[in-house]
Amino acid sequence: MRKLLAYPLSVVYYLCFGLTLLIFHPILWISNNVFGYNSLKKSVDLFNFFLLRCLNVLGTRFTFTNPYDIEINQPLIIVSNHQSMYDISPIIWYMRKHHPKFISKAELGKGIPSISYNLRHGGSALIERKNPRQAITAIKEFSVSVVKNNWAAVIFPEGTRSKNGVPKDFQKRGLLTLFKEIPEATVVPISINNSWKTVRYGKFPMGIGTHMTITVHKPVKIATFTDKELLINEVETTIKNGVHP
Repeated sequence: MRKLLAYPLSVVYYLCFGLTLLIFHPILWISNNVFGYNSLKKSVDLFNFFLLRCLNVLGTRFTFTNPYDIEINQPLIIVSNHQSMYDISPIIWYMRKHHPKFISKAELGKGIPSISYNLRHGGSALIERKNPRQAITAIKEFSVSVVKNNWAAVIFPEGTRSKNGVPKDFQKRGLLTLFKEIPEATVVPISINNSWKTVRYGKFPMGIGTHMTITVHKPVKIATFTDKELLINEVETTIKNGVHP
């Protein structure tokens, strides 16, 4: 019965989703080219707020928990598990005061209204997975922008999405590069639960009635660890302990 109901709701969702992408694309372009970064940032925040409202059509609920007072005007490295593309909008919206910027695969930088534009012009890094040299160079350039502007770099170290909610082992190269390039940063671990259930049937129909939770764990200063691999292991353990497939 739930899957049967998912079909008509998915049609409505995709209509809302597509319209949101098309409506905001010129808004983002005008914000960036006429008014500059601050206007683009506000438009991107609003865009992601409406993307969350599109998910509400499917009965998706969000609970964001952050018991920590994380200071702004400092570079952050947000490290999270990855379950679906629907992990991204909650991080952008709920962590918006920290200006989250993503390390994303290059393919997402073209062809998707609004989303591709923001990835190309909003400060994110686009990497080619099959070209480690390009990826490391892009992350280094990205790190310079994060430090200069006190942004939050967001990375999903699993590399690929978990299709059943069970976290995959972290790939350390990207994290080690960020830690080396932004040694003054604070690492913010985040555990995401149930995002995978939005795509439990695939792209169509969508999963309905999902309660997605986003939990922020205790931030850690990179400078307090001399052994960066130990830091990665602790962050990975913290995130995985907060995931309940």
